[in-house]
Amino acid sequence: MVLLIFAIVKDLLRIFKYIKPYWVYAILNIVSNILYILFSFFNLTLFIPFVNILFGNVKPITEKPEFSLNTENLFNYLSYIIDKMIAENGKLNAMLFVSILFVLFSILNNLFKYLGMYFLAPIRNGMIKDLRNDIYNRILILPLSFYSTQKKGDLMSRLTSDINEIEWSIVSTLQMAIKDPLNVLFFVIILFSISPQLMLLSLITLIPAGLLINKIGNSLKRNSEKGQKQMGIVVSTIEESINGLRIIKAFNAIDYAFLKFKKTNYILSGYMTKIYRRRDAAAPLTESLAVIGLVLIIWFGGNLVLNNKLTASVLLFFIVVFARLIPPAQSFISSFYNLQKGQAAAKRAMEIIDAKEVIVEKENAFTKKSFENIIEYKKVCFQYNLENSNKYVLKNINLKIKKGKTIAIVGHSGAGKSTLADLLPRFYNCTSGEITIDNIPINDLIISDLRGLIGIVSQETILFNDTIFNNIAFGMKNVKLEEVIAAAKIANAHEFIEKMGNGYYSNIGDKGANLSGGQRQRISIARAVLKNPPIMILDEATSALDTKSELYVQDALTNLMKNRTSIIIAHRLSTIKNADEIIVIDNGEIIENGKHDQLILNNGVYKTLVQNQSFN
Repeated sequence: MVLLIFAIVKDLLRIFKYIKPYWVYAILNIVSNILYILFSFFNLTLFIPFVNILFGNVKPITEKPEFSLNTENLFNYLSYIIDKMIAENGKLNAMLFVSILFVLFSILNNLFKYLGMYFLAPIRNGMIKDLRNDIYNRILILPLSFYSTQKKGDLMSRLTSDINEIEWSIVSTLQMAIKDPLNVLFFVIILFSISPQLMLLSLITLIPAGLLINKIGNSLKRNSEKGQKQMGIVVSTIEESINGLRIIKAFNAIDYAFLKFKKTNYILSGYMTKIYRRRDAAAPLTESLAVIGLVLIIWFGGNLVLNNKLTASVLLFFIVVFARLIPPAQSFISSFYNLQKGQAAAKRAMEIIDAKEVIVEKENAFTKKSFENIIEYKKVCFQYNLENSNKYVLKNINLKIKKGKTIAIVGHSGAGKSTLADLLPRFYNCTSGEITIDNIPINDLIISDLRGLIGIVSQETILFNDTIFNNIAFGMKNVKLEEVIAAAKIANAHEFIEKMGNGYYSNIGDKGANLSGGQRQRISIARAVLKNPPIMILDEATSALDTKSELYVQDALTNLMKNRTSIIIAHRLSTIKNADEIIVIDNGEIIENGKHDQLILNNGVYKTLVQNQSFN
């Protein structure tokens, strides 16, 4: 049984490392549980003297026995004290004394039971808080390539339902690891000391119980893993539906979307039903086996009493202690089932923590706070899937970008334009070749310093459900309102911001839902202006805008690019016509480069793109 438990908790054992900061509470919890068990035992020891007072069927003990925690000696010692009280004060006073002791021990028993849970609460919540922090931190650190194979809803499920499942499993495990085993062990020792024969008889029921628990537990584990995965699918479906609500309504696909959700939800419901049925079998199974054991004890113990090998009061005490053994045994088995269920959740959580961190900062990486001269791509090749050695997104890219210059990158959709730009801030690492800034390989730089040199305005405007001020000042500390206003003016955003209800402290809604596309883009540009980086990457920043909005945004971009080195991933001619150099990429390779007029005269791919007005 013990080996089985350790096999089950191999993933949860890693969770237990989070208990270290709370070791003081853990010690207090253990001490409280030990005292709780001791006072429970003292309460039980009053049972036989109380029975003896009522029935008076035991000869009085006249000589004071030696006090010890041995069960028989403890009974004799208490009997001696009570017999002495009966002789001096009568039975009623003796019963009153025993009753007062019983109440006192009950109060202390419940006090330390509560203290055990009181000290467990900060352990439980602290561990989950730290685990959730670590998983969220990993989500922020892991490379973008990790998310190309993951569903957002499934990741959300791991941070919510899986963490909640771990929380309950940990609580059950902590109780199982401390209070319940101590309870069971303590009562088993008492029962053995009273009657080894009766105790061995009662243990016979544990063998079939162990086999049944193992079988049910394995089934529970399998269904728990499927259930946790299915919960991720359900959350993903909800997340996709909310994001795509406009399309669902526009295409009259409400019934289709609802049917899809009903199917995934039905599958989840099936798994959860199986899980609950197997988990809920623990209590009745344990109770049924306990009743069988109790009947055997009464039958066999009754024979011992009739044959004068055991007193009736001792048999009654054995039965009472055995009955007290059942609740912690049930709790122990329930915790075992919870462990099976929690293991699946812990495994999913640890998959994120164990995910390979491809973008790793070198030891003793260089500090770099400024851009002085030149960016160089040297024989750069890149592929997303390293297992497919023939599928390169970029091939043998050689490119020099001097400080203060504006470089435009054009090409058909899928040519590798955005990937070329994403390699510079190390969103991905080059498969081969290298990129340098001022002749220093970017892999040798502190990552935060490298990204501090670069500002990005993307086609998909990323804004947060917060105020305009916090969106513009995102990631920066001690920013003054005057600085945010100055950045907004450069981005042509100040005028519309002032007209909003709370100005710069107006909430823009989820993903900036309270703003138009052009307004969102200008907020994004203001954010880049406030950061004031020497290098700007503009990833098709106006491609999704109407003509009027594009004019506002393009003017803001012109202001943004002043005195900066800019890399423009182009979609429309208006954004690149005056670039210092235009790079044409096709199928991952640079096939043309030069100024606009020169490339038109070359009569190549660039001229075709211009004629088609398609820089997708």
